[in-house]
Amino acid sequence: MLCRRLRARDPPAVDRHYLTPLFDPRSIVVFAGAPDAEPPTAAARALRASLAEGGYAGPLTWLDIAMSGTLADLAVSRADLALIALPAEQVLAALEIVGRIRCRGALVLSSGLPGALCHELHQTARRYGVHLLGPNSLGFQRPALKLNASALGPLAAAGPLALVSQSGALTAAMLDWACSNGVGFSTVVSLGPNTAVELPQVLDYLGADGATQSILVYMEGIRHARRFMSALRAAAHAKPVIVMKAGRQEAARGVALTHSASIVGADEVFDAALRRAGVVRVRQFTQLFSAAQCLASRFRPVGQRLAIVTNGGGPAVLAADAAGQLALEVAGVNDLGEDADGAAYVPALQAAVADRAVDGVLLIHSPKQGADPLAVAQAVGEVFQPAAKPVIGCWMGEARARAAREHLAGRLMPVFRTPEAAVDAFHSIASFYRNQQLLQQTPPPLSHLADPDTEGARLLIEGALAERRRVLTEMESKALLAAFHVPVTRTMLARSAGEAMMIASQLGYPVALKIASPDIAHKSDVQGVVLDVHTATQVRDRYQEMLESVARAAPGARIDGVTVQPMAQLAGGREVYVGLTTDEPFGPVITFGAGGLMIELIADRAMELPPLNQFLARRLIERSRAAEMLGEWRGAPAADREALEHLLLRVSEMVCALPQLRQMDINPVIVGPGGALAVDARIVIDDAAQPPGSYQHLAILPYPAHQERQWPLKGGVLATVRPLHPDDAEMLQAFVRGLSQESRWFRFASSLPELPARMLARFTLIDYDREMALVALVRERGADGAEHERVVGVARYVTNPDGTSCEFSLVVADDFKGRGLGSRLMLAIMDAARAKGLAEIMGLILADNTAMLRLMSSLGFAVAPYAEDPDFKVATKAL
Repeated sequence: MLCRRLRARDPPAVDRHYLTPLFDPRSIVVFAGAPDAEPPTAAARALRASLAEGGYAGPLTWLDIAMSGTLADLAVSRADLALIALPAEQVLAALEIVGRIRCRGALVLSSGLPGALCHELHQTARRYGVHLLGPNSLGFQRPALKLNASALGPLAAAGPLALVSQSGALTAAMLDWACSNGVGFSTVVSLGPNTAVELPQVLDYLGADGATQSILVYMEGIRHARRFMSALRAAAHAKPVIVMKAGRQEAARGVALTHSASIVGADEVFDAALRRAGVVRVRQFTQLFSAAQCLASRFRPVGQRLAIVTNGGGPAVLAADAAGQLALEVAGVNDLGEDADGAAYVPALQAAVADRAVDGVLLIHSPKQGADPLAVAQAVGEVFQPAAKPVIGCWMGEARARAAREHLAGRLMPVFRTPEAAVDAFHSIASFYRNQQLLQQTPPPLSHLADPDTEGARLLIEGALAERRRVLTEMESKALLAAFHVPVTRTMLARSAGEAMMIASQLGYPVALKIASPDIAHKSDVQGVVLDVHTATQVRDRYQEMLESVARAAPGARIDGVTVQPMAQLAGGREVYVGLTTDEPFGPVITFGAGGLMIELIADRAMELPPLNQFLARRLIERSRAAEMLGEWRGAPAADREALEHLLLRVSEMVCALPQLRQMDINPVIVGPGGALAVDARIVIDDAAQPPGSYQHLAILPYPAHQERQWPLKGGVLATVRPLHPDDAEMLQAFVRGLSQESRWFRFASSLPELPARMLARFTLIDYDREMALVALVRERGADGAEHERVVGVARYVTNPDGTSCEFSLVVADDFKGRGLGSRLMLAIMDAARAKGLAEIMGLILADNTAMLRLMSSLGFAVAPYAEDPDFKVATKAL
């Protein structure tokens, strides 16, 4: 379906995005009472007023639920969209009519509908294949179409921003603010709490919408994490997405059996998810628009070092304070003095832009007696380049500065009234750049390190679950870590003081003693940890004292004995922790921070969604406060960061391979110049009913490295076939450019010489869940004499909205046709779709593409005319 949405020709009706009938209808039917009668509901009154005010000029038919004689005529006319604003008891009947006249989109504006009726409406819409926005929605606006199908007030001005919101009241407030500030929209959608068309589907549509440059999202919650992350990542790869999320206060955490679970809040997990999706999060709705203004520019940001050029010290101090709060680095302050004019500002700006130690420039002008703000703005505007390093303006004041701000805005410079707002805008740019780097990462489930003993780890977990235990002992936890090659201290269990003395002698002094109990989560809280024990006599005495102390502090706890382990001896070691918690709805979250006894008090936590690669592991460490002590610190040499990154990669492998993991504490991890060592560990598990390797527990599906293979082709060429990833963008573009005009026409139904930037972005960042693309690569010697990889074939499927079928596309380089590559790629993509549980695969093929039609017939596809466009044939096959 993706390929057909992007054709340059006039596409057949079904070629449009599946939500096009909803948001870009060719004709509309309205159920809101007779036009000359009293509106039956408040929603009907609002809808009538909105349609009239907007001035929609397309075909509009008013219907009554009692009608039936005209159904056949209406079915022939194929209205795209139905608007329903009737009393609750009439809404279901209206939707039945909508389905029978073959509308593909419907909006139910009626509000206050009970949950049972909402469920029935969803079922009816699904039965007829209707994409239903609502019920209990305030509707949507499409200003360029002059379509105001909402109860949100007057139609917004047309513009490049899209707004999708889960709150009708806030949507109306934002539109009112935007109207007063000259902000325009391509689309405004108010979803409401009971809508069948949800946020991920709207994001899919807006990501493909050519009229939308940036997407603004206000949200309160999600229902399906992977679907949300997939749509959000795809949209953010195509254009800037700015999100404001309500409910930042920490949610109830339930029973936390590990330190990691007790210090991680739900909002922090959401932050981690948004970072990984490549989007920017803001806290106030006015920041939505300022961030969009900055991100819609053509700036090329590279970091977060901000230089300040000012004509007053006070505003610069305010800007520096704001930068510090946002973890931005002030690269320098150039105070030009109160009398600075345009001639002073221009060289200062040029020097800051040329400085490689500066990533962005903030120009501050505060009104002074005799100064001309507009003249300064005009001088700066002459040398400002929108496509270069980010430059943000702050012309303070109101009446005297208004014309200057308008002039700079006309030159496409983001400009603000206050230093704090300007710094916040630069922070949005810097965050966008950093998060886009995270978005590009597509790690596999297993890293490049040695293969773990996954089967042994599963057997250990199954044994504990068979005993109806959720909390693994320290020794079991360390055995699980060791199965994934995490360095751990050697630990042995003693059931008596005598055994403890013998074990300590074997391990070597000094040793640590720790209580072993399935009922004690935090050993230190019950005096269940003794460190630096140096003699056998001390072992005996501390063993008895520990049992007595634990018996007093936790009288009902079951005691298995005491573990004995050598004291971790890493010179210059620092204590950190690595943890795992399970979030609802995002699933497993890996955490990192300062460790030791004060972990909960310090509450240093950085987090990332799995899977990780080394880049993501490095960024995870950098976001923690503990990162500062990993360099040369208090006379100690720098810690081995690579060893710590490898430990995080191992934990990521565990999370991917073992869906039974729920919580984990590796605390402390001693990391020093000589490596990293896990000293203590506690792991909580539970049943997980999913097929091995399905990764249903992860919000982000790992890169399917297991699908990589090598194929010998006719002519003795060896092709590597693997799933596509974002780094293939340049090779994919070269592949399209190298196709003949006929091949490009057969693939895209267009003679486009190359893929437009947004199409290339969408083709190369895929989620491997709803969509799969396999590329065939060969190695060839280039003009420079070096070997290079070259794409010679691509097969792709995209899951259809019904979730049970998919659409394929296939293209092979002209010089590789006739070598059997096309049929093998097609069989491979069918296998991938079948493995996902899809029941049918189909594709539209140009009727004059005889070679492709023959190939599909030879593979068992049924080929038939396409009823809605005689230029195409449709090929289908059951999987």
